[in-house]
Amino acid sequence: MNQAIRGAWVVAVTMFALVLGSLTYVQFFQAAELTANPWNNRQLYQDFGRQRGAILVDGRAVAQSVPSNDQFNYQRVYGEPERYAHLTGFYSLSIGSTQLEDAESEILAGTSSSLFYDRVVSLFSGAEPGGASVELTIDPQLQQLASDLIPEGQRGSIVVMEPSTGKILAMVSKPTYDPNLLSGHDTSIVAENLAALTEQPGLSVYTNPATESLIAPGSVFKLIDAAAALESGEYDAESEIPNPPALEFPGIEYTLPNFVSGGCASRATADLEFALEQSCNTAFAQIALDLGEEALRKQAERFGFGEELSIPTRVLASIFPTDLTDPELAQSAVGQFDTRVTPLQMAMVAAAIANDGEQMKPQLVSSIRAADLELIDSPQPETLRQSVSRETADQLTQWMVNVVDNGTAAGAQVAGVKVAGKTGTAEVTDSGDNAWFTGFAPADDPQVAISIVMENVDIPTGQQLTSPSAKRLIEAVLNR
Repeated sequence: MNQAIRGAWVVAVTMFALVLGSLTYVQFFQAAELTANPWNNRQLYQDFGRQRGAILVDGRAVAQSVPSNDQFNYQRVYGEPERYAHLTGFYSLSIGSTQLEDAESEILAGTSSSLFYDRVVSLFSGAEPGGASVELTIDPQLQQLASDLIPEGQRGSIVVMEPSTGKILAMVSKPTYDPNLLSGHDTSIVAENLAALTEQPGLSVYTNPATESLIAPGSVFKLIDAAAALESGEYDAESEIPNPPALEFPGIEYTLPNFVSGGCASRATADLEFALEQSCNTAFAQIALDLGEEALRKQAERFGFGEELSIPTRVLASIFPTDLTDPELAQSAVGQFDTRVTPLQMAMVAAAIANDGEQMKPQLVSSIRAADLELIDSPQPETLRQSVSRETADQLTQWMVNVVDNGTAAGAQVAGVKVAGKTGTAEVTDSGDNAWFTGFAPADDPQVAISIVMENVDIPTGQQLTSPSAKRLIEAVLNR
C-alpha cells in the first residue's frame, strides 16, 4: 500500500513539475514570440486599447490616437493624410502596420525599453501609460510644395535633404492614398477600402516609392561615372574622350547612340565638363569600358549602392549590376540596363557631392518625447562614408553648375544663386520614360539637395516637371 502511495505521489509531483515548467517556459521564454504572434487576439485588443503616441510635423500631429466609442478605446486618425501617407504608413487592426507606424511601433505604443521608467511610474500612480511621440524632420511648407509639384495622376517622387546633416526636409510620392481608410475598426469596411485602393494604377499602400521603388536612373548616374573617372587618377579636367554619334561593339549589331537632338554631335571628342553638360552617352560609356565594371561598382558603393538603410523606415539598396558584357556595361554606365536606384539614393549622391564628398545618413526623425514631453532621443547627424575626395567633389560641383548654366538643366536656374544639377532620361517603356533631376544649391554654400523623378512621361513633359520644380524648391528653401 505504501509503495502504491509513493508511486502515485511521485507521478503527481512529476506532473506538477512538468506543468509548472511548461508555464514558466511559456511565461518567460515564449512571451515575446506569443506577443508578436498575429493570431494573438488578446495582444491585439491590448494594443488597440492603448493610447498610441503621435507622429508630429512641426509640432502638429499627422497621426494620433483619439478616443473611440467601441471596445478598442482609441482610433488612429491621420491629418493631411494623402500628403504624409507614405511616411506615416497606417496602423490597422486587420492588415497590420507600415512605414513609421511599423518602424517606430514600440516607441509609439509605449512598450519600448527606453520607456521602462515611465511604465514603472504609471504602474505605481495608477495612470494609464501612454506612448511616446515621434517628431519628424519634415518642413510642412516644403512638403506641401513638393506634393503640389507632382500633378495628380502622375507617378513620381521628390526628396529634399539638408546635405550637411542628412535631415529629410520633404519626401512625397504620387499616387498616394488616405490611411484613414485602413485604420478603422470595422474589418469588413477596411477590406473593401483596401480592395479599392489596390485597383488604383501604380499605387501600393505597403511601400514608400521614394525609398522602396527601384527605378532606372538614366543620365543622373553619369555623376557616378564622372566621380569614378576622377577618383581613378586616369582622367582629369583636360582629358579628351572619344565622343562618336554612336558607340559600336565588335561582333554585334547593337549601337549605343547619343541623344540626336542634343549638343553632343558638335564635338568628335569631349572633355568631362562638356560630356556632363550635354549628357553624352558615348563618352561616358567609353569611360566605363576603360575603367571596367569593378571600378564603377566600387564608386557606386561609395555613394551607398548595395546597402539597405533604416531611417528608421526601410530604404532598399540601389543596384549596379554584375557580370556585364561590354554592351551591358555601356548601358549600365548611362543608367540603363539593370542599373536601378531609389529616389532617395540620388538625393544622397547629390548631398554627398555638396558636402565636400562626405555622405551623411538620411534622417527622418528629429526627436522622440515621452507622454510627459521629456526628451527620450534626438538623433544626431551621422556620417556614412567619404564618397569622394574633397577635390573631386569640388570639380563635380563646378561641372554640375555648368550643366545648369549652359546645359540640359537650365530650367533649374535661380537668379543670383549658383545651382548645381544633372538631368536624366531613362528609356523604360514604349509609352514613356523616367525623367530625373538631381542637384543642390547654393553651389558655394549648399543648404539643400534635391532628387526628382517623374515616371513614364515624354521628354518635353519630363523637362517641364523636373528642373523647373527643382528651381521652385530651391527658392522655397532659400526664402524660409
